[in-house]
Amino acid sequence: MIVLNPRSESKMTKLTGQFRSTQWDPMLIIAQIIALQSVYYVALGLWLAAVNLLVGTSRSLDHIFRYQEIHVRDVPGKLIIASFVLNSLTGACGLWCLVQRTKQCLDFSCTAHLIHLVICWTYNGHFPSSISWWLLHIACLAIMCICGEFLCMRTELKAIPLNMGPKADL
Repeated sequence: MIVLNPRSESKMTKLTGQFRSTQWDPMLIIAQIIALQSVYYVALGLWLAAVNLLVGTSRSLDHIFRYQEIHVRDVPGKLIIASFVLNSLTGACGLWCLVQRTKQCLDFSCTAHLIHLVICWTYNGHFPSSISWWLLHIACLAIMCICGEFLCMRTELKAIPLNMGPKADL
């Protein structure tokens, strides 16, 4: 819809009954990114703490940020991988609660994993070269995005009651 007169835009918006505002709100986007990143790291920390209790290893930030910790050679490495996969499911729930838009799940999932890449790069002092790190994070990105889209789509496609508004005589 093209509106030439800016004053008539509010009238047109009221008449069309749009479900959601399409106005760009950078503060909302930044707040959602910060909230989703917080959910990502808090949940990952909780998953890793639970795994460390099972295995009996010490808790460390290395489990989150070091590339060398992600491997399938021993049980602790496999459990760290399982923690990241479970965290991607938790991240999908975060997308569902915080973003609530199917179309934005890919954007927010990629942003969360890109921020994690930058933090890991800074923590280690060099760009990740481990194939297992890349495969794990690509898989986790896909799981988080697809599950988040599924949850958001179910919410968006719920039946909208049509008998709530005023009746129109046609």
